Amino acid sequence: MISAAALARQADRTARWSAIALGFSIPISVALDNVLLVLVLTGWLVSGGYRDKFLAARNNPVAIAALALFALLLIGTLYGDARAGAALAQVDKYIDLMFVPIFLFLFRDPAMRRHALYALAAALALVLILSCLIKAGIVPANPLTISGAASPVVFKQRLTHNILMAFAAFMFAWLALMAPSPRVKLCWAALATLAVINVTTMVQGATGYLVLGGLMLLLGFSRLGWRGIGAVIIGIGLLFAALMILPGPFQQRVSAITTEINEWQADQPTQTSSGLRLEFYQHSLAIVRDHPVIGVGTGGFAKAYASRVAGTELTPTTNPHNEYLNITIQLGVIGLAALLYLFYCEWRVGASLTTTHERQLARGLVITFVIGCLFNSLLMDHTEGLLFAWASGLLFAGLKSPQKPGASAL
Repeated sequence: MISAAALARQADRTARWSAIALGFSIPISVALDNVLLVLVLTGWLVSGGYRDKFLAARNNPVAIAALALFALLLIGTLYGDARAGAALAQVDKYIDLMFVPIFLFLFRDPAMRRHALYALAAALALVLILSCLIKAGIVPANPLTISGAASPVVFKQRLTHNILMAFAAFMFAWLALMAPSPRVKLCWAALATLAVINVTTMVQGATGYLVLGGLMLLLGFSRLGWRGIGAVIIGIGLLFAALMILPGPFQQRVSAITTEINEWQADQPTQTSSGLRLEFYQHSLAIVRDHPVIGVGTGGFAKAYASRVAGTELTPTTNPHNEYLNITIQLGVIGLAALLYLFYCEWRVGASLTTTHERQLARGLVITFVIGCLFNSLLMDHTEGLLFAWASGLLFAGLKSPQKPGASAL
């Protein structure tokens, strides 16, 4: 008969390896994500050591910030006009925040963090290579392909694909810089270059373009300071000019966005992607103005927006496509402050991490979500929300002692 101690060790081992496997699963399979999350949670609960787990969460400011935002979402279910089912369904979309302290504890071993990092890198490389092979016509249409060679996305929709590939380009670049041998360095650099090409010339996704630009600026500053920023700005300008001259997805998307914005008129129905976003933002800001302090309650956005556009021909929505507005409408400025503090905390605490690649990837994660959340409710989306929670746990598990978020600057 297995002893309690042996069971606890096996449960901890299962949880840790399941957390590592999530790194490979997140860019690929929602179903596998859910199975692995169940194994992570079960193993974490069964393995015991609750005092150590509590202290690990209490002493890590990132865990506190993530749990604070999730706690506000729970409190938000106690008020507002949303039905209990709608409120709880909305809480469920942010449940990944609750996993941040769990991942922080499971990734306490540096060797496990390395395994997890390479699991994510392998999955992103697989997605990138398959996308390029589809674009080249080498891989034919198959059940894993969301669309054909015109927009070669794999496993995910194009918006998510481009965000993942933008982050992949940054991640591969740092792996190249940290590589121990010229051959390995060359392989990672080739993947980074291919990821940039994939984002800018193969798949349409304006959010991905902006995230990639932000990450390139961060990379330039990290390597050369303000001179690096200047060099990257010049490089981005030249790349933008070239992509706008050459026919392709980038030129088509930028031209479409420009036309849609110019044609949009307030309070006039629209069906364009950019026009709808502007429409959502306009009326979402009006809801914020009417409920500024504590918002309309968790899960109350859809009803509040429907009331706002009632009697018009405007399109109702359940998602403002902006995380800052989404949280502010539901939780007011208190919720917005909690979201901004989470990003701020990760940015500032990131400087205290012990390894260069963890420091830079942590800040790259923040840049990705700060920019991405301007145009999408990323923390509410499965892949992006889980990536944020998982990567936060992975990267900030290396924080050795309690840190004040403002203790160190860039």
